[in-house]
Amino acid sequence: MNRANMHVWGWLLLLPAAALLALFTHYPALATILHSLYSTARPNRPSRFIGLDQYATMLDDPVFHQVLWNNTIFALGTIPASIALALLMAVWVNDRLAGRGFLRLAYFTPTILPMIAVANIWMFFYTPDYGLVDQIAGLFGFARHNWLGSRDTVLGCLIVLTIWKEAGFFMIFYLAALQQMPPNLAEAAALEGASRWTFFRRVTFPLVMPTTLFVLINAVINSFRLVDHIVAMTKGGPDNASSLLLYYIFEVGFKYWDTGYAAALTVVLLALLAGLATAQFLYLDKRVHYR
Repeated sequence: MNRANMHVWGWLLLLPAAALLALFTHYPALATILHSLYSTARPNRPSRFIGLDQYATMLDDPVFHQVLWNNTIFALGTIPASIALALLMAVWVNDRLAGRGFLRLAYFTPTILPMIAVANIWMFFYTPDYGLVDQIAGLFGFARHNWLGSRDTVLGCLIVLTIWKEAGFFMIFYLAALQQMPPNLAEAAALEGASRWTFFRRVTFPLVMPTTLFVLINAVINSFRLVDHIVAMTKGGPDNASSLLLYYIFEVGFKYWDTGYAAALTVVLLALLAGLATAQFLYLDKRVHYR
């Protein structure tokens, strides 16, 4: 088979996946961008082209600024903590511990639980007076608190829940990466007298950087797509203190039926995720060792 035929066969093999990607990713994204330039159709008023008016409205929307700030705090609170905890758990359960299989299962269990079930479990934890958090706080003399009903604590409660659910998922990827490391590296480091911290910092962490890049991109995406827990636990309250960007898009599109404005918000979300993913690749790819 000559080179030209090989290229043709290669593209033919890629065609089904490329077609699905275009149909379910690229076309919806382009359609959303186009839809954001039109007003929302009403029974007595058809949709019309309004250009960038939706984006101008967004700049003057105080709720949009609030949810964008909430999402920034939520991302900064969940991403580093989830990744650090996942790596710590993976290093721990990768050692020869008694019952490490049970530990791996225990760490991974929150990942496989349905999101609504997780929300209901944590709603019980955060329930004032008789919830688990208040019961434990009462043992140390702290006053009872409405954790999900206070602007000061509701976002922190969602951050803790998200870290608990996501860390076990990320741990699996780190555990797979650690198990691919040649054992002679640890033996050589032990012969040289390197401490566990030195071995982790100089050998383990650089070798799992490809996994870290993959996990980081997933963590960033996850931090902008939380809806289920908000719907079940807070509905964005109190006073939009727990509303995140995707939940606000859901609310605008399906509660207020302003599909044009929801499309504009979606374009902003896509642009944010694309920009963050590009920045991660440009910054971290130089620090990633693939071999």
